[in-house]
Amino acid sequence: MFAIDEVYKITSIFPKEEKYGIAMQMRRSAVSVASNVAEGCARYGKQEKIRFFTISKSSLSELDAQIEISFRLGFIKDNEYNQMIDKLERISCMLQGLINSQKKAKLLSCANT
Repeated sequence: MFAIDEVYKITSIFPKEEKYGIAMQMRRSAVSVASNVAEGCARYGKQEKIRFFTISKSSLSELDAQIEISFRLGFIKDNEYNQMIDKLERISCMLQGLINSQKKAKLLSCANT
């Protein structure tokens, strides 16, 4: 999952006036990604799993936008930005894989009834 500690480390050097602004929002988004995957994995129903994995993917999109904004404002360096965007893309693919696998499993279980 997205390294939450990386988000905390990067946002810790944001300007003080952003402590309760974009820095806190980025932290919440990163934690939400991991939390919703965990909650989805704990659910038994395929539809519930899909819902939580989709929420996780939405939080990842929020984080993507926040990283872009932070980069444009000069809070994130080029190399950090590129690494974070690369990770976001890989995680997005993994989350879509989780969603697709649950949808496929749901279709298979319907076909067997």
